[in-house]
Amino acid sequence: MEDKQLEDPQMMSFWGHLENLRWALVRAVGVLLVFMVVCFCCMPYLFEHFVLAPTTSDFPLYRWLSRLGEISPLFPDFSDDSYSVEIININVASQFMTHISTSFWFALVLMFPYLVFEIWHFVQPALFVSERKSVGFAFFFGTVMFFLGCFVGYLLVFPFTFRFLTEYQLSSMITNQISLNSYMSNFLLMIFIMGIVFELPLLAWLLSKLGLLTRAFLRQYRRYAVIALMVLSAIITPSGDPFTLMVVFLPLYLLYELSIRFVQEKRSEEE
Repeated sequence: MEDKQLEDPQMMSFWGHLENLRWALVRAVGVLLVFMVVCFCCMPYLFEHFVLAPTTSDFPLYRWLSRLGEISPLFPDFSDDSYSVEIININVASQFMTHISTSFWFALVLMFPYLVFEIWHFVQPALFVSERKSVGFAFFFGTVMFFLGCFVGYLLVFPFTFRFLTEYQLSSMITNQISLNSYMSNFLLMIFIMGIVFELPLLAWLLSKLGLLTRAFLRQYRRYAVIALMVLSAIITPSGDPFTLMVVFLPLYLLYELSIRFVQEKRSEEE
């Protein structure tokens, strides 16, 4: 009986999938380690010119808004060319641990397309030919949207939030001293949150494929979604000026409208 079970093609297929998954994980970890080593070696340069760039007035967004502020008072005031935030370290091992952890997160982002490829390579044999095209597009679209979200988080959302919070003063007797751990926590959190938020159209498409979401539902609750997105934008950028609020709100609203375009009208359409 035991020999028959071993010769069963379904059992062999199951163990074959496990073997493929194991090697996919091994390859993914190997690529991650290679990227980590490269990022670790380049981190001093990346940290100074990329990670810490929003701490000075030379950041591209600040310079651009400074020029806009000269045109109209409706734009936020970023004309202070002396803006600079000093990041301090209060723990003995923080700089070394930050070097390692930041290398890991940078490597994870850079290898994200390869990770998606490994996932696609693993699930592809289980799909019908008619499904492979749509699922392949979903993986590609999700990868592009993730990088676009990280890009928006780095260039728009984090600099707006960081500059407002560092310039906010409860009392003139209080001096802001931003620790390295605090800065990195907010930096990574804000960028990765935006990367995940930009996966909203893909999530809506998947839910529609499962019959859990329809285009009519999203259209019906559009006004409530607008209010929720406004509140979320106000939380992300608490500066209070309408320009900053709209800069964050518009990409989120466009994502919602894009989600409406991606979902099915009703479940019967999929069938």
